[in-house]
Amino acid sequence: MKPLEDNGVLYKAAEMLRADTYGGMAMVSSKGWEWEKANPVYWSKPSEDGVYFAHRWSGEGCRDVLDLGAGLGRHAIHFAKQGLTVSAMDISEYAVNHMKEWAAREQVKIQAVAGDMTALPYADASFDCVFVYHAISHSDTAGVQKVVREIERVLRPGGQLFTSMCSKESWEYTRSGFPRLDENTVVCSDNGPEQDVPHFFADVDDILGLFANFTIEKIRHVDYCYLNGKKQDSKYYYLNGYKAAPQN
Repeated sequence: MKPLEDNGVLYKAAEMLRADTYGGMAMVSSKGWEWEKANPVYWSKPSEDGVYFAHRWSGEGCRDVLDLGAGLGRHAIHFAKQGLTVSAMDISEYAVNHMKEWAAREQVKIQAVAGDMTALPYADASFDCVFVYHAISHSDTAGVQKVVREIERVLRPGGQLFTSMCSKESWEYTRSGFPRLDENTVVCSDNGPEQDVPHFFADVDDILGLFANFTIEKIRHVDYCYLNGKKQDSKYYYLNGYKAAPQN
């Protein structure tokens, strides 16, 4: 991804701000990936974390799972094949239609819908587990705060969460020169599927604050220093934990 320099892109970044607020802060309009530009072969394979948590959750007797920001459906399909009852949501209508067609070919059932992570179309306490892979960060500070509260709302007491977050040690945050929407958020741009998508970056303290109502089991910090045949400088946090049970 190249740094953004022209005023047109800076204008686009400013234009993304809207009058909606959360916690007294302006919140950016949600924008998903342009999945039409993505390589479907690459994005058809579940991640190592997806494989692990499908095995773990099915083995622990979990039933209802939400794949949030599901993209083309690589994790949702895998979860369904492991016998889990899967709901999946993405903001992209293209991605959701692709997922439905894929599920039909695989003869698995997935309740796939298009929607915005900041306003989940599910009742309180609907899920045993929520899986959010490289998606929760696609907003600004106010938006991510709202997404976390929505995840908390739809999880059952003691329900499990796995998610990833962009690290503030990544090149995109520290040295790219990308325009900033707030102290934690930059807008990345290239000609690929992430064009003009906001990215929220965090450190450990940010994560602990965001997920203060969760019991965190583990936080990992991963440096993708070499990937797909070339050197990288992309770092991510991966965390899993439980929604705290209500106090008596």
